[in-house]
Amino acid sequence: MTEKPHKQPSFIQSLIPLIAIAIFLSVGYGVFELRIEILLIAAAAVAGIIAVRLGYSYKEIENGILESMLKGMPAMLVVIVVGALIGSWITAGTIPLLIYYGLKIISPGYFLVTACLVSSCISLVTGTSYGTAGTIGVAFMGIAHGLGVPLGQAAGAIVAGAYFGDKISPFSDTTNLAPIAAQSNLFDHIRHMLWTTTPAWLLGLVVYLLLGLFSRQTDTVSLENTERIMAVLKSGFRFHWLLLLPPAITLYLAIRQKPVIPGMLISAAVAVILAIFIQGVAVVTAVRSMVFGFVAETGEDIVDSLLTRGGMLNMMDVTLIAFCAFAFGGIMQKAGMLDVLLDRLVRIANTTGKIVAATVASCITTALLTGSSFLSILIPGELFAPVYKRNKLAAKNLSRTTEDSGTVVVPLIPWSIAGVFMAGTLGVENSLVYAPWAIMCYTGFIFALIYGFTGFAIAPKTRDDETVPGS
Repeated sequence: MTEKPHKQPSFIQSLIPLIAIAIFLSVGYGVFELRIEILLIAAAAVAGIIAVRLGYSYKEIENGILESMLKGMPAMLVVIVVGALIGSWITAGTIPLLIYYGLKIISPGYFLVTACLVSSCISLVTGTSYGTAGTIGVAFMGIAHGLGVPLGQAAGAIVAGAYFGDKISPFSDTTNLAPIAAQSNLFDHIRHMLWTTTPAWLLGLVVYLLLGLFSRQTDTVSLENTERIMAVLKSGFRFHWLLLLPPAITLYLAIRQKPVIPGMLISAAVAVILAIFIQGVAVVTAVRSMVFGFVAETGEDIVDSLLTRGGMLNMMDVTLIAFCAFAFGGIMQKAGMLDVLLDRLVRIANTTGKIVAATVASCITTALLTGSSFLSILIPGELFAPVYKRNKLAAKNLSRTTEDSGTVVVPLIPWSIAGVFMAGTLGVENSLVYAPWAIMCYTGFIFALIYGFTGFAIAPKTRDDETVPGS
């Protein structure tokens, strides 16, 4: 059977699904509070109808969806394993221990700065924003509850810190992927990113410091409330220095550059053993915590809501939204609509400033359409690599910009796998709650744009093979 010839989508046809998803999400989610999954499927249906009109069969559309899902599967596997990690760490008493001593040590005025700094350091040495948010991030949210810090601000500081470390860590998958897509060198790429990432991160720290020092909410925190939470944690768990073993194992294996998922599973297994021997939890209950999460029944509502979380099954909501987003993005890619949109951006890029601006726009567009950190790096990186080369611009300018406007922007998008994971793990309604406070995540590409139009910190191309150090 001969396949029908495929038509090239027009710019208007390519734009329709983008308009559709904007309307569905702003009206359906923003006004009627419909589930994001249904709205993403509706947008995918619009894209599918256009794809059929362009000559694509259902089987071809299905293959496009499956190809998109396959690219996002590594991130989804990490999300599921983080669920097991959270459940086991709470059952063992590791996260309650961190919350307890955090409440003892951290001052409300410096909480946001501390949360961002610690998250940055943990993410830098582990190379995973998901693992950082799912472990130390959960502990910091518990401390925020006790100190009366607004949860949106707390989550924003944690996400910004987690993505700062992830972005510049040589152990991070996206940090390694960006120079591959742009054809630059890993360590040149990391050093070049410091020009945009450091000022964006420092700006966030200044804002967090000012919020902490001048917020009336933290000034009026009830000491009695904090002490009550600490008393419940102390009575509900037996604290022992061995409870620090699970995070120590995770950090050690990350520093040794061991694979992330096996390292997390080993840490979770050790936490299960600690739960059995230190907390006296039944073997079946301890093991089930990896699948179903931990259910707190302390009688203190704030502690119960804080500790009832984790488990692989509870990460299935994240996975479902990711599948729906991949369906939409997969159809857009398969039918060539995403290529048409990005090609239109490339056409106007005839100066350094316009090239950087077009790169930023294409990364954000890809992030909005696919919800994938990987695709928001890969697609613009491959598309713009010859443009940067033709204009005598070093490839590390491109790899830096894809991270500034792709990697760290994705967790701000409510339907992205990162946005859903961060919101669900940190216990806020959605990513829009913390987005204004994740300052580093949306100011990095602003610095990239400023540098592009001023020429500051823009490296010229010095050699043909830019994958070698010193390019």
